[in-house]
Amino acid sequence: MSPGNHHARAAAAGGPLDWRQLVQWLQGDGVIAAQEAQRIHTRCAQAESAQHPLVRLASVAVRRASDDKPMDIEALTQWLAGHAGLTYLRIDPLKVDVGKVADTMSPAYAERHKILPVQVTAREVVVASAEPFLTDWVAEVERQSRRSVRRVVANPQDIQRYTAEFFALAKSVRAAAKAGNNAGSSFEQLVELGKSNRQLDANDQSVVQVVDWLWQYAFDQRASDIHLEPRREQGVIRFRIDGVLHPVYQMPMGVLTAMTARIKLLGRMDVVEKRRPQDGRIKTRNPGGDEVEMRISTLPTAFGEKMVMRIFDPETTVKDLDALGFSAHDAQRWEALVKRPNGIILVTGPTGSGKTTTLYSTLKRVATEEVNVSTVEDPIEMIEPAFNQTQVQPQLDFGFPEGLRALMRQDPDIIMVGEIRDQATAEMAVQAALTGHLVFSTLHTNDAPSAVTRLLELGVPSYLISATLLGVLAQRLVRTLCPQCKQPDTVATREVLAEAVKPWQLSGGYKPFKPVGCVDCRMTGFQGRTGLYELLVVSEAFKSQITREPNSDALKRQAVVDGMRPLRLAGALRVAEGVTVLDEVLSSTPALN
Repeated sequence: MSPGNHHARAAAAGGPLDWRQLVQWLQGDGVIAAQEAQRIHTRCAQAESAQHPLVRLASVAVRRASDDKPMDIEALTQWLAGHAGLTYLRIDPLKVDVGKVADTMSPAYAERHKILPVQVTAREVVVASAEPFLTDWVAEVERQSRRSVRRVVANPQDIQRYTAEFFALAKSVRAAAKAGNNAGSSFEQLVELGKSNRQLDANDQSVVQVVDWLWQYAFDQRASDIHLEPRREQGVIRFRIDGVLHPVYQMPMGVLTAMTARIKLLGRMDVVEKRRPQDGRIKTRNPGGDEVEMRISTLPTAFGEKMVMRIFDPETTVKDLDALGFSAHDAQRWEALVKRPNGIILVTGPTGSGKTTTLYSTLKRVATEEVNVSTVEDPIEMIEPAFNQTQVQPQLDFGFPEGLRALMRQDPDIIMVGEIRDQATAEMAVQAALTGHLVFSTLHTNDAPSAVTRLLELGVPSYLISATLLGVLAQRLVRTLCPQCKQPDTVATREVLAEAVKPWQLSGGYKPFKPVGCVDCRMTGFQGRTGLYELLVVSEAFKSQITREPNSDALKRQAVVDGMRPLRLAGALRVAEGVTVLDEVLSSTPALN
């Protein structure tokens, strides 16, 4: 039967949905068997409930006739949309312009009709409903909004949740905007900034609510960073999810300024000082009740203070090597390396390549009761109770070299230096390794062998490098394919992959997948990220190479002989396993030569 006929039959039934009617339709459409329909009737009839019929059916685990698998609320909603001849929509809050939506109707009206506007254009307003046959509100919304209404069907639980969230947020933003209309902090008034404090009160209830919403929302969306960006006309909020920035919300500049002030207050930063960059940190809880650490950084820009909040997921510090993306070959070698009693182990890669996560998860595993693990960082990325962490404070003449020097008198076993960026820090790290300590640190280099040439450039003599360096781990992060929607890639050939990693040979199976896009991954085809690793373990032959001929090519050749697999090869193996795609690997790893 065509959807149109369904629609006609359903519309004839009129009124709100009833679970008995839905069971009848499910059986009529061949979605469930007669026996299953009987079981549902028995289960649902036992208790009358005010729940939406779809929620009620989902709670008794309706089993599909085709595969005997239970249908969740989304599957049932999808079926209902098709049955009613309407489009199914999974509401993605990142794609909803909350301000426009809230202007379309009052929260009371949306609540009464159990509808939610999700998109507003010049000509139409898209309205989500979980009651596809109740249409008495359409004419009124069209008249009020002066736009045509396009109805879509969405999960009733989402409609209920987002109706409350969207309207509450819009109300808070409006209230904050009203209170802070005169708040200005752009480049043109920079001279006044230190003296004038005309901005909205950071403790204003509406501002507090907007900030709370922002954080919960970011945790919900798996964001790693929150950007608050002042522009000439308005403020922009963006989230970084899986390495890619997504615009989330635009709001009046007065509100953004007030939000920035509120967050600075909570991060124990100087609220009045807006002319110089500042750092702070905040601890809060995510919806699951776990503590979340956030590092805050502000920067003066042409139109006011830009703020970035880096969110540290509590789960990242306890990831095992497999979860980080290590291959069995490298995991074994890395484990052996970090058990050595003394020497230097370096982790290299660009900013945002996951170096901190690798270091913290490694240190967490070696930080037993018998050893003293001490760190000197800039800034402390995550507070970890098992370590003794120190933050450098350049304004007090307490940089990395001074921090390391002080640490040496603290009877440490394992030391982690946030970054080796100058000769003094490099020399102190070498001294620490020579006196019997295991030292971990990071460097910014393109690949593992380049770490040696970088240390030489910093002025560390080659004989000291060969005496102390144990190994170098270079890494990158690539997006992983969404497990819900990825499909086997019949076009990608093994030859294309082999060509990308020449002269290396690809061994093992070949099962590539391609991104498709679904509601779970926001139609991107990717969800989450994994690490690619290149591990150089310093052998006797490599040591003599450092002292004899320390150029990149010779070091690279020796590292390969010793068992190092380049980053691009590590990526190609991930493509062959169906974890990611070749484009991701090519764009994030250095070419082979």
